[in-house]
Amino acid sequence: MNQQEAFNIQEYVAICKSKKKLLAGIVAGFATVSLVAGLVWPATYESTTTVRTRMTPGSVTSGSVLATLAGLSGAGTPTMTYVELMKSGVVLQPIIDKLDWDEDEKKFLTPDKFAKKNLTIESVKQTNIITVSAKGNTPEEAQMIADDVVNNFMHLMTDMNKDTQNTMLKFLNERVSTAKQEAEEAGRKFADYQKEHKMYEPKLQAEAQLDNLAKYDSAISQSIVDASANDAKLQSVSGQLDAMKADSEQFKINDNAVVQDIRNNIVKKEVELVGLEYKYTDEHPSVIQAKAQLKQLEDSLRNEVNAIVQSNAATMNPAQESLVKEQALAEASRAVAQAKKAALEEQRTEKEEEISKLPSEAIGYLNLEREARIKNEVYTNLVKQYEQSRIEQAMESMDIQVVDKANLPFEEKPIWPRPKLMTAVGGLIGVLVAMLYAFVEYIKRNKRLQD
Repeated sequence: MNQQEAFNIQEYVAICKSKKKLLAGIVAGFATVSLVAGLVWPATYESTTTVRTRMTPGSVTSGSVLATLAGLSGAGTPTMTYVELMKSGVVLQPIIDKLDWDEDEKKFLTPDKFAKKNLTIESVKQTNIITVSAKGNTPEEAQMIADDVVNNFMHLMTDMNKDTQNTMLKFLNERVSTAKQEAEEAGRKFADYQKEHKMYEPKLQAEAQLDNLAKYDSAISQSIVDASANDAKLQSVSGQLDAMKADSEQFKINDNAVVQDIRNNIVKKEVELVGLEYKYTDEHPSVIQAKAQLKQLEDSLRNEVNAIVQSNAATMNPAQESLVKEQALAEASRAVAQAKKAALEEQRTEKEEEISKLPSEAIGYLNLEREARIKNEVYTNLVKQYEQSRIEQAMESMDIQVVDKANLPFEEKPIWPRPKLMTAVGGLIGVLVAMLYAFVEYIKRNKRLQD
């Protein structure tokens, strides 16, 4: 068997030797064709820029993204969302229109096809760094594409941030006006009561006891502000989701037993914390522990909502998924704020019963004073939030910062074609073809001998 195998190998080698000119011609032919292709193939150049991303208020949950970015797919993390947004039509179409290409070629060139052919946009693993590599027919074209992807994306994010802030400002402006009227009305009632009863300072006993209710008053006013803020966010996000026909209600998040349980525990812990602050200072171990437990519960609520959305968001793009998460969290937070307000008011009523024997005029005085104080705190906090939104509206988007600017490739060093490499590969293919040809001749010869 070994002798037969050695004989066959020798015969094959003999065939190769007898046809060495033909085989060499095959190898040379493939190498030559590859070399010529490498020399005449249109050059392709590549330019790369590196950027760093960060989140700013409303950067992914802005309204204009919904009208322009339908059909995106990708991971739901902020950096991966940015990667997909860079491939969107609003970013790439202006670049396509700017290219000095044949109009017939550009006519059927979609942003998706352009991104697949001319762009490589990747996030560095476990970082907020994104690299954008662009291919072009000239060094200048490659650099222009890379630069414009980043610049167009920065303009997009700036516009989206301003759109979101405009919606927030409109809502807060209306709410501030209403809160101001309520605060002025409460102040007038308090002043009228003072004048009618000639009472400008209640009994010290009532003051001492009712002053301890300030913690409840502050927490209740903050609950009102929290509910208003989440109403504003819901109004902004829900209106944006209508354009994409997506909504968190389809997942029944706020009907989820786990979410409801966490929400109830948050409310209980909030009420418990106010009760502890009623008795102790902020440095007391019980107060510190209760705040830490509350923070854990809030994180658990956020994680549970995100998990529910992610597990049901296979058909949504990253922008939709981010908006749905924002909507669900806003709804849950609003429900917590409303439940917290009701629970705190109930607790405060119990505390008030302890001083029910105080003179009715003193009680009326302090109740009106409390109402005026709460209304003014709500108004003041809303004004602060309104001013903060105006500042954010005026700021330029800082969602993305350029680390390395797009380089201008050397004209003599395109990434493709590479004549030397193509010649080597062509020669290797020629060797394989020549060996196959010799093997076919070997089979034919043995078949003739057998016949």
